[in-house]
Parts: sequence; C-alpha cells; structure tokens
Amino acid sequence: MNWQTRKDYLKQFPVEIPTKAFDRYGDILLDWNERMNLTRITDEDDMMDKHFIDSLTPTLASAYEGTGKILDLGTGAGFPGMVLAMVSPERDVHLMDSLNKRITFLDHVVKELGLTNVSTFHGRAEEAGRDRKFREQYGLVVSRAVARLPILAEYCLPFVRLGGHLIAMKGAEAVEEVEEAKRAIEILGGQLEEIVDLRLPGGDERHLVVIKKVKGTPEKYPRGGGKPRKDPL
Repeated sequence: MNWQTRKDYLKQFPVEIPTKAFDRYGDILLDWNERMNLTRITDEDDMMDKHFIDSLTPTLASAYEGTGKILDLGTGAGFPGMVLAMVSPERDVHLMDSLNKRITFLDHVVKELGLTNVSTFHGRAEEAGRDRKFREQYGLVVSRAVARLPILAEYCLPFVRLGGHLIAMKGAEAVEEVEEAKRAIEILGGQLEEIVDLRLPGGDERHLVVIKKVKGTPEKYPRGGGKPRKDPL
C-alpha cells in the first residue's frame, strides 16, 4: 500500500502509524481471503482507506484517550480492533466475533505480527454480554458495520463499564440512526456524548457516534434469542 499518497491525511491522527506492519497485515488478509470470505475489499487503495485508515478514526474521539481495555465487538477480519491494538500497544485490546474461522485468522495475525496486547474471543454478543467475565468490564467498546444503532446499543452497552464509552463507527445515515436509537440508549444506561464527523481520503462519509455509560445496564439486557434484531428497543 502506498502510504505516501495519504501522508497529509495521516497527520491528523494522534498515534504513530506502523505502515510496514499494516502492509504485512494486508498481505496476510489477502492470502487468507483466497480460502475464506474475510473481506470484499481487495483493491490496494480501497483496503488502505476503508480498512486501515477507517480503523484509525476512533483515535480522533476524545473518548479514546486513556489506558482502559478496549473491546472490538463483531470484529470480523480485525477492523478496527487489530489496527487500534497496533497503534496503542500500551492498551489491552479484546477482539470478539461469532464466527470461529475469523478467530482462527485473527490468532494467526497476532502470532505473525508478534502482538502481545491482543486477546481473541469466540462468542455472541447476546451471551457474552451477560457473562460477568465481560459485562461492564471495558473502558471503551468499538464496533463497525455490525448493525443499526438501536440494535448495536443493546449488543455493546452491556460490555461498557460506568464512565466508559461506546464508539459506534457509522456511515452517512448516522444522524438518522441516532434518532432511532434514543430510547434504546437511555434504557441501556447510555447518553449521547458527541458525533465526530469526517471523511475518508476517497471521500466516503464517516461518523463516530460516541455514547457514554452513565448508569448500569438493566440485568435483562442484552436479550437472547435474536430479539435485539427482531424487536429493537
């Protein structure tokens, strides 16, 4: 990936960008993608912008500051969580996904890149969010391309500790989703803190919806049996 073409854009990020490690990660992803469906994005510039640079955007939110544990829920091929772990080696980053084949891939990436601050977990949000090992244990939860915000809030907010934050990475419909999710956010103990508006180098619109955990999530959430998707709050 030709990072020089994005040099000016990358200056805004408050972290050191390990471009060689990103290149290696990209190579591994493309290699594994030939055997399993991990990403539809295979063009070099698109991968640079829509995977790696997009995954850096949570660092632009004030809620990213600190040293607390990070959870990437529904991490897929590791975006944004693996990227955040690479630029914030001082923080423990947990990657959770419901498909075990993705966890196998992520474990391989961790080993190949020698990352010591990443842990992977195979699990569903509806179940893990009720497990005391994970429930309200994270200073920051991030999630990208998992579900619309009313659903995502029920998946993610049970994992956020009091005073912590959820950063939901959204596209052009972010404001509409926030309106849809107002009731869910309140029920689940959250409060909208800010929306960070930005554009990727290729022009794609992005919004970081930052929600602060201001009170505990009621014990009955998250609901099981697929109810968050079937009947959003």
